[in-house]
Amino acid sequence: MKCPACSRSLTEKTVGNLTVDICQGGCGGIWFDQFELKKLDETHEHEGEELLSVERDPTASVDHGVRRHCPKCESTLMMRHFFSVKRGVEVDECQTCAGYWLDQGELGRIRSEYSSEAERKAAAGAVFDEIFGKELEQMRAKSREDHAKARKIANALRFISPSYYLPGKQDGGAF
Repeated sequence: MKCPACSRSLTEKTVGNLTVDICQGGCGGIWFDQFELKKLDETHEHEGEELLSVERDPTASVDHGVRRHCPKCESTLMMRHFFSVKRGVEVDECQTCAGYWLDQGELGRIRSEYSSEAERKAAAGAVFDEIFGKELEQMRAKSREDHAKARKIANALRFISPSYYLPGKQDGGAF
């Protein structure tokens, strides 16, 4: 596979029970296949420490403004987005194979953002509530109000239309 940042050949490196592709002696970037990054993105996952200091060529030029092609699905352009709600690290993700490309230093910054997955989810939930909380509460209130109105109508109809007028509720009826 070719490095999406500097076009050098990627080298396989085994870390714990994972095998990742690194740009050793090039730009120092790392390719993670689907679900591999989740196994190394927290500080207590010690296998990831080996990847924090990938050897880099100081003359390797990397243009962060250019969209990159996936090293695995060569015809697919990767999508650049923030890794978490803190918006501290931008990563490149392939929408076809769900792999991630991290430039040198990005893994260390990702690992330092949150101490656990629970903390990451709580932060995402807080941002979600901040953005959508008022609208969702209004929708819930409207739903409760509509449900109460429907209950009142159903109760009123229960006295107007006793069950023996409902299909299947009469003995020997035409319904």
